[in-house]
Amino acid sequence: MITCTHDTAVVILSYNGRKWHELFLPKIVEQARDSYDVVVVDNASTDDTYQYLLDTYPNIHILQVPVNKGFSNGYYEALKQIKSKYYILLSSDFEVTDGWFPPLQQAMDNHPDLAACQPKIRYWRDREYFEYAGAGGGFMDNYGYLFCRGRIFNDLEKDKGQYNDDIEVFWASGGCFVVRADLYHQVGGLDADLYAHMEEVDLCWRLKNAGYRIGYIGSSTVYHVGGSVISYGSPQKLYYNFRNSLILLLKNERTAKLLWLFPFRLLLDIVAAIQMLFMGKGKLTLTILKAHIHFYRSMGKWLKRRRANKKLITLRNHQGIYKRSIVRDYFLEGKKTFPAIGWAPKKL
Repeated sequence: MITCTHDTAVVILSYNGRKWHELFLPKIVEQARDSYDVVVVDNASTDDTYQYLLDTYPNIHILQVPVNKGFSNGYYEALKQIKSKYYILLSSDFEVTDGWFPPLQQAMDNHPDLAACQPKIRYWRDREYFEYAGAGGGFMDNYGYLFCRGRIFNDLEKDKGQYNDDIEVFWASGGCFVVRADLYHQVGGLDADLYAHMEEVDLCWRLKNAGYRIGYIGSSTVYHVGGSVISYGSPQKLYYNFRNSLILLLKNERTAKLLWLFPFRLLLDIVAAIQMLFMGKGKLTLTILKAHIHFYRSMGKWLKRRRANKKLITLRNHQGIYKRSIVRDYFLEGKKTFPAIGWAPKKL
């Protein structure tokens, strides 16, 4: 068990991540000063990452997960062993900036009902742009589709200071977000069976169903390399996108809404699979079918999780849900940016 000396533990999950630690860990450690503990979780790396960390950073905490069962499980196993008031989950391919940390802790200290929050996330390779995974805060539309300020589907906006505010969102990026440790464990933490992708949305949804808020803090900035574990646009990413989106709905959505939404989403997935086939992307069609097959095979498990989640519901917080269809706005009405949809999220 690691008992942190500060209120916050910055927990970095790493798999064969030496090259990222050489690039980004010096700044993370420098910015720690007397503000947070640094914990690197080695997720059963097969290279020399663990020894490199031992030799180079004797003053940080290092945990080892013996078997790599994915992103969600790595954090699930590690956070059981870390005692702190706040956790910051930070992927190894993130670069922090000067002063990135104080606004995040300040927001958590000033808002007791804030369960989690994320900073502004920009693209490391093209630094003027927001990054795909989180950007300027995460939202969900009325049909369960996820999007961000600064990123709708694959369209990224330039950061011109338009999202420097502090707002309430529906989900915070799993690549970099702060969460209250007691609430994290209270609602069951990250679902290890999601493996990777959307696990943070699932966690945030449970926290919101328990009556808490999720935030975005625009005065804190980090940069994300992106796609370093599961590349964007890959069949593996597509698989988790389709499978885990169904799991999220089944685990967390209201029954009355699920009765019409689930068949509707099934129809849209069939359309997507047929479209892939006509585009000559038969492999991706099979990937979508595989995601559905695996989802239905494990239906009993997900229904059991749904029953467990229902016991945690107090007051559902619907802030951050866009009441229209982002798919319609984007593909049919040509609204490619967040300002174009004409919706203003609630301030913190």
